[in-house]
Amino acid sequence: MKRKLAAIGMAFCLMTGTVSAMGIEAAAAEAATVTGTVRSGTTSDLLLLSTKEGNMEIKLDSGTDTSGCKFLLPGSQISVTVTHGSDEYLHATKLSGSTTVTGVTVDTSNVSTVSGSVSEKTKDGLLVLKTAQGEMEIKLDTSTDMSGCRVLVAGKTYSVAVARGSDAYMHAVSISDSVAASSSAAAAGLTPAPSGTVTAQLTTVTGTVGDKTKDTLLYLVTSDGTMELVIDSYTDSRNGMVLTPGRSLTVTCYRGSDAYMHAASISSTKTYGGLVTIDTNTSTVTGTIGSKSTENMLYLTTQQGDMELKLDAVRSVTNCKVLVEGSRVSIVCARGNDAYMHALEIKGA
Repeated sequence: MKRKLAAIGMAFCLMTGTVSAMGIEAAAAEAATVTGTVRSGTTSDLLLLSTKEGNMEIKLDSGTDTSGCKFLLPGSQISVTVTHGSDEYLHATKLSGSTTVTGVTVDTSNVSTVSGSVSEKTKDGLLVLKTAQGEMEIKLDTSTDMSGCRVLVAGKTYSVAVARGSDAYMHAVSISDSVAASSSAAAAGLTPAPSGTVTAQLTTVTGTVGDKTKDTLLYLVTSDGTMELVIDSYTDSRNGMVLTPGRSLTVTCYRGSDAYMHAASISSTKTYGGLVTIDTNTSTVTGTIGSKSTENMLYLTTQQGDMELKLDAVRSVTNCKVLVEGSRVSIVCARGNDAYMHALEIKGA
């Protein structure tokens, strides 16, 4: 209904010429320009725009000219030239906006490629990318090649070629659309991908890990009480492996045929500290997971003492779906140029 009202209102203004009353400038007899703020929920096919007169839904077509605005991120101020389509939607013919970018020297002789989804914390000039290793902050430049993607929207996965700049930040050399199969989460191999597709209706909840959590059952303490969530072969725990008490989680869940709630995916907040060079000389250690462990740092109790192992370079996990306090694991690790030990392979002992 909101879509139809917006379309009808726009059509009325276009026909009567009263566009100034709605804050819309007529660009032609069949087109108009509207200015507003991008809302959360915008996709590469549908722009949700908040204007002084209300919310609008505008379709983005293959013919939409996005050369003047590639960033459709929540909070961004943009201008859109629209026409009224036969499907009752407004259609964007051209996007215009301003992007604050930097102009530093970037070492393009040493380029790496990362994949991840765009966080809503992204702002013009600074891309926040959610990767399997955590959140990565990447600066955008006037020279960033955006020809590989139509627009950049929150929640969608992209492949980003990055290099270090003279300001010590990572900078985007190029950005392109990335298919799910090549996403960083899948490539990292933190856990096997779900063995099947969950088709039941999904619900997303947030909370903290309860004390009674074990490797097959997550106790999630929420504002509405404590939930029991089964962790099974379908659970995608690649972005939320460490389930120590008090850790904050976002869990997508569904009711199984056994009447239990099952975790379809588990996610936790990670931080990204930049690219680290890992030594080729590795060691293998065995111990139990400590209660202070997080998605960023694993605290391991061994016979030789306590170890701190960063989790930003894990390339494989076997024989375990999640890591809970007291779990016994064997870890292949190596020292990084940041002086920390980094976990490379984790195996349930």
